Amino acid sequence: MDLGLQGKRVVLLASSKGIGKAIATEFVREGAEVLISSRNAEHLLQAAEEIHQKAGGLGAAPHTEVCDITDPASLEALFESAVDKLGGVDILVNNAGGPPAGSFMDMSDEDWQKAFELNLLSFIRASRLAIPHMKDAGRGRILNIASSSIKQPIDGLILSNTFRTGMVGLAKSMANEFAGEDILVNTLGPGRIETERVEELDKKMATKRGLSVQEVKTEMETMIPAGRYGTPEEFARTAVFLASFANTYVTGQALVVDGGYVKAL
Repeated sequence: MDLGLQGKRVVLLASSKGIGKAIATEFVREGAEVLISSRNAEHLLQAAEEIHQKAGGLGAAPHTEVCDITDPASLEALFESAVDKLGGVDILVNNAGGPPAGSFMDMSDEDWQKAFELNLLSFIRASRLAIPHMKDAGRGRILNIASSSIKQPIDGLILSNTFRTGMVGLAKSMANEFAGEDILVNTLGPGRIETERVEELDKKMATKRGLSVQEVKTEMETMIPAGRYGTPEEFARTAVFLASFANTYVTGQALVVDGGYVKAL
């Protein structure tokens, strides 16, 4: 299948590792012009090299830009860089690290504010900066990376449960508003994908319950119909289709890639 990505201009937030880096790799494989971002310049340069290698030399190595997605000025600089390096923006992938784990009474006002700025307001700001470029191009795609909590809340992740579901309302509203201009907006949630974030959550659960990390992982795998954790590459393939121009009619949707773990409809 031709995903229609040759030469398309892609901006990815928080993409120097994990799911973000895997998505960037798939875009490069498909011939897109990619700009990856992160707060850490060293991690970015290393990621760009790894992405080019994993893409098998197909496509150009991604461009890089240091960006703190919670800082409006930094986001504006990212999109200025996209104009300078790519000539504009056709596709935006909104991604961010997860907020701290904890229960409702654990969280202070500051925790709530930081999670809001990281996991929702950053996506709003980035989308607002990207859409004018998409309108100029006559079409565009926005994909919000969330969590399986968009379908089923996860115990001990009150901040994520709150703001990830906020993304769904945001994406649905934007999809309704911009579909007539061929700007499609979707949300994609990972389940237990083997990333540093999931490893961190497994370690925290293991400590809390007095188990080994492997015991926690084995227990989680018994609840996943596929019988294992997913890989970033598996998630990325779904993400790239939804954010591609092969997708011409899916918008306003909230989907999960989780091996069947979530039981909610």
